[in-house]
Amino acid sequence: MIVVRAPLRISFVGGGTDLPDFYHQRPGRVISTAIDKFVYVVVNRTPMIDKVVARYSITESVSHPSELEHTRIKAALTDLGIHKNIEISSFATMPSKTGLGSSSSFSVALIKALNAFQGKKIDAREAAEAASRLEIELVGEPIGKQDQYAASLGGFNVIQFNPDESVDVSPVLIDYKKRLALESSILLFFTGITRSTSSVLTEQKANIDSKFGTLSEMADSVPEFSNLVLEGDIPAMGAMLHQGWLKKKSLASNLSNSLIDDLYNSGISSGAYGGKILGAGGGGCILFLSPQDKKDSIREAVKTVAEKNNLVGFREIPVEFVQSGAEVLYNGDHFHSHFS
Repeated sequence: MIVVRAPLRISFVGGGTDLPDFYHQRPGRVISTAIDKFVYVVVNRTPMIDKVVARYSITESVSHPSELEHTRIKAALTDLGIHKNIEISSFATMPSKTGLGSSSSFSVALIKALNAFQGKKIDAREAAEAASRLEIELVGEPIGKQDQYAASLGGFNVIQFNPDESVDVSPVLIDYKKRLALESSILLFFTGITRSTSSVLTEQKANIDSKFGTLSEMADSVPEFSNLVLEGDIPAMGAMLHQGWLKKKSLASNLSNSLIDDLYNSGISSGAYGGKILGAGGGGCILFLSPQDKKDSIREAVKTVAEKNNLVGFREIPVEFVQSGAEVLYNGDHFHSHFS
């Protein structure tokens, strides 16, 4: 048995500039951090069972990967030439489609686990590239590659996507006290609204040429945000998040809606420095940066809007940053284990 874990992430500014239609023309940039919420993939060798079994929200048992409905597992097994005698299960500490990059975290964990299954070790960058290839080329998702790098490498990073497809990762070396202050200013709410990233990004992708100037400003804002993180200037970070969210909302019609606007505005009018919707938009999680003395009033205001709109899945998510990226926690095939 092989157990692999990959973290989810919070992306601050620059999201959307990791799409190839943009970064093939000029570098895209994002700044993000891995958080203490994880996707787990367990791969089990089943020598006595000539099947491919995939357990996630449903269980599939098929004679060949081509019969699977789970697009990522199907494409990965086919690509790696694994056709039988395998069982793959996945678990997560958060629901999917929350805007925290869980589908790419799953892909990174899956790639690492399947390589371990074949007796191969791949490093963090190789896992990020292989997961990007799996999702973008093999499955055909209209997404970028920031989440695969965030999940694979872990930590707090500026990630730059270059026109030649190379990716530069620069760690943001934030000191301990400033990191704690930033963590404790974060309020993260899951709206209970889930949506497919692909549906949101398809329109955004189609608009890249007409919105090129806005996207360029978003990519250029990343070094400035990074400096504010290092300085520990939380009010200025909040203001930048707010500006970034207004820009992002202009990229496509389905990035926000009146309910998301109501939730967001209730937090801002209750004293948040700024915030944003995480991920592609259209639902998922809302992030605020808040003064300590305003956190309770922001919580109440956002919760009131959620209750008024019967958002059953709405909840606050406590969050901390983590350094660790995707890692093999246990590899029974090699009779050694590593828990960190």
